[in-house]
Amino acid sequence: MATSTGPGWAQLRQQTRALEAQTDALFHTYSRFASAPNIPPKPTEEEQNTESQIQVLLEKREFLIEELTRHLTVTSPLSSSALKQNNLTLHRSTLQEHTATLTRLRASIADARQRASLLSTVRADISSYRAANPETAEADYMLDERGRLDRSHGVADSVLSQAYAVNEQFGVQREMLGNVQRRIVGAAGQVPGINGLIGRIGAKKRRDGVVLAGFVAVCMLVFLYFM
Repeated sequence: MATSTGPGWAQLRQQTRALEAQTDALFHTYSRFASAPNIPPKPTEEEQNTESQIQVLLEKREFLIEELTRHLTVTSPLSSSALKQNNLTLHRSTLQEHTATLTRLRASIADARQRASLLSTVRADISSYRAANPETAEADYMLDERGRLDRSHGVADSVLSQAYAVNEQFGVQREMLGNVQRRIVGAAGQVPGINGLIGRIGAKKRRDGVVLAGFVAVCMLVFLYFM
């Protein structure tokens, strides 16, 4: 039976998992270049270094997977455990996924850089045109101001419409309360003794008010006397 003099299965797997974790961390950094709000027209040194590191890691992982495959083949292909075969398949699948992710992120960064360059070119052309045609620039400015005024007027109209609607609702509620009050007064008039009871309650409130006013007046006179 053939023997292997290189690293064992456990050591190779440990190295592979460590490189996979490093690749994930670098992908997190590399993906930020695609979503940068102001992407530079040319790749920065950090972007180039990150992409290069990812590429190197992918190549190292491919070599380790080949070593893992050779280890299974050389040691004993018939007695290789199903678990090792599954682990090897998982490492291959992760490598393919990360390779596709690198390709996708490269394309996304290139598209973002192309859009930023196109937008910058259009802005430069507009600025040059306005500089060469000041009357057009003034007209554009007036149109922009007109648009802002129209939007302001639209907001004011919306606020007024809401105020009118609220006022109308208040009117409806006042009318409903008036109807309820009239119904209560009418119902009270039909019940014997209710009007007299309401009158006595009103008279008591007026009497209590007179007593309270007299008490306050006396207190004020005493206060002024001892000042």
